[in-house]
Amino acid sequence: MKKTIAIFTVLILSLSSCNDFLELEPEYVVSETGFYKTAKDFDTGLIGAYSGLQDLHSLSLLYITELTTDNAEIQWSSPTTAESECDEMNMTLANSFVGEVWSDSFTAISRANTILSKLDGVDISEALKSQYRGEALFLRAYNYFNLVRLFGDLPLITVSFKSPKEIADFDMGRKPASEIYNLIVSDLTASAGFLKDVSGLSKSRASEGAASTLLGKVYLTMGEHQLAASVLEDVMGMGYTLEDDYAALFSPGNDELGESIFEVKYMSGNVGEGNRFSSVFFPALFNLGMFPGNMQGNGRINPTSDVASAYETGDARRPVSIADSVRLLDGTYGDYLAGLKFVDFTTGILGDGGVNYTSLRYADVLLMYAEALNELSRTDDAHEYLNMVRERADLDALAGLSKADFSLALERERRVEFFNEGHRWFDLLRTGRLQTVMNAHFAAKGQSFTVENYELLMPIPQRELDIDVNLAQNDGY
Repeated sequence: MKKTIAIFTVLILSLSSCNDFLELEPEYVVSETGFYKTAKDFDTGLIGAYSGLQDLHSLSLLYITELTTDNAEIQWSSPTTAESECDEMNMTLANSFVGEVWSDSFTAISRANTILSKLDGVDISEALKSQYRGEALFLRAYNYFNLVRLFGDLPLITVSFKSPKEIADFDMGRKPASEIYNLIVSDLTASAGFLKDVSGLSKSRASEGAASTLLGKVYLTMGEHQLAASVLEDVMGMGYTLEDDYAALFSPGNDELGESIFEVKYMSGNVGEGNRFSSVFFPALFNLGMFPGNMQGNGRINPTSDVASAYETGDARRPVSIADSVRLLDGTYGDYLAGLKFVDFTTGILGDGGVNYTSLRYADVLLMYAEALNELSRTDDAHEYLNMVRERADLDALAGLSKADFSLALERERRVEFFNEGHRWFDLLRTGRLQTVMNAHFAAKGQSFTVENYELLMPIPQRELDIDVNLAQNDGY
């Protein structure tokens, strides 16, 4: 752990003024004593902190939040051990995806802490200081929220270290999850306030809407349904809209859409800024004829037949989300399921997809608000917001559902609305339905796998335990 939170030398990235894509500049070493003096320095440091979200969402977090669920399975004869562990929900301390989420998230937290520690006393405008403080607080909360849902108790780090001695003297022991949630709520509340009057930033950077949306999700996860409803009501008054064309959310050119609240930018062109969705979501076929240069899929996160049949007849989201067949090199089609969201069919280079990942979008706000209202026994009112999402999908409105039936309908709606967007594990965990759903899924497939109580949390990576012997492991591992 001590290596994880040490001061990092970051790669310097900048946002293109014309299209807001991340573009890689020549790398050089930054001396912190001479850096963080100007507004440009803070912009550069923040973009370095945001850049960590690219790897997090392009691969490791998807394995943990989709492949572990009834949404996805491996279609490859020789998966890695880590991939099999996700598919079978049999995580070990050496799982590489679990380790990457831990290290990537704490790296981003460290970078956010560094920015926060440098703002006082710097000769830049108070308006810019507020903006940078709001962005850094959002990033710290964003990463801690992923971590606390996956691991529970965590080291609580809100300072920037200036020497190895400071690191050695710091209490790296895990603090109760309740303390982590308190920090997240405090950070997001403050972030929304700091960013309230900030405008003109790309949606790949934090905003009042992004901080408030995430805060609503945090309150929902904490079971604070009235607070969640109140915050989400505020977001609904900020001017976000549902995109008329559902496919536009996941296709090239999906920058800055009205439904997008916070997005992670990717750029094709073989410059190291692309996503990996195209290969990960398509079956492993040597004769696949879907991409330039006949790029193959790798069969790692493919739709299950269960999720493919979860869509209602006529659901406009189904052909946008899942393909039932794929084109082969000879022009024929093979009957293989493939995920279509965020897939860039214009590039034939592995890991070079240019479609942005939308982490927070307005449909989520509406469905979270519906969930909060239902939990507050305002089920009749909740129907309206669920039906707004269904209407976009060309489905009939639901009416007259009981509280329990509405919860199940909402669970299904979220599954098909957010398929392959990294929501499924967290949704089932939040509602207390993860074991019921997953154990039934394994049983239906004739598999003996089960999700035990202790597996609702991921294991603390072994390498972190090796670094710090005082870092306790989660029970059961």
